[in-house]
Amino acid sequence: MPFVIAGMDELVARDTWWEEHSHPTHELLWNESGSSRVTVESRTWTITSTSGLWMPAGLLHSGSASAGTWYRAAQFGIASAPALSTSPVAIEITPLLRLLLERLAEQSLTERSRSLTESMVIDLLAPSRHELLVHVPDAPLLRPIVEALGNDPRDSRTLSAWAAQLGVSPRTITRVFQAETGLSFGRWVATVRVQRAMVLLGHGLELHEVAEHVGYRSASAFGAAFRRATGSTPGMFRDF
Repeated sequence: MPFVIAGMDELVARDTWWEEHSHPTHELLWNESGSSRVTVESRTWTITSTSGLWMPAGLLHSGSASAGTWYRAAQFGIASAPALSTSPVAIEITPLLRLLLERLAEQSLTERSRSLTESMVIDLLAPSRHELLVHVPDAPLLRPIVEALGNDPRDSRTLSAWAAQLGVSPRTITRVFQAETGLSFGRWVATVRVQRAMVLLGHGLELHEVAEHVGYRSASAFGAAFRRATGSTPGMFRDF
């Protein structure tokens, strides 16, 4: 491609799904507002205004975005930009990085200014401290849990309750979850709930309604879980 970084953006008018595809360029995705999701095999990342995603060139992925999401994408020419990673990486979208990416959209940039700005963008790319990733486990033992939470994130069965239902020990479920997802049962459930909550927040539901829909007894408990997962409050995310 005859460029280092080229950008585009779109305000999604309705819930949208992109079938599996790939790009001849590396891609950085982030949102001005709302949330979107990218899936690679059994892993799904949620993209927000502060947590973007680096997608390597040629990697098959699908995506979705809630109505009202304003997403942005920057394409990095593979001949000019180094590959940050051969796998998707959640990227922290800092205020400075956002300003530099916006500057690249200015038509009046000189060649030297564009080159300097692109170099600074590449230098600032860093993994996000709040990667919102759900890895759907493949183990048959965990399939009932995955299906139950996928159908209704309000499902309140505890680790002990699931262990009794599945006829195994809590330690067995914990071990398999950790091996397949890198998370404990509790962390995995919390992440699934926050991913669903972001969609509901984008649809304009009140905080107490979202909390109830994703299985929290109070808006404050939901807010605390949301902040642990994303680094921001539900109100900050919705009002961004």
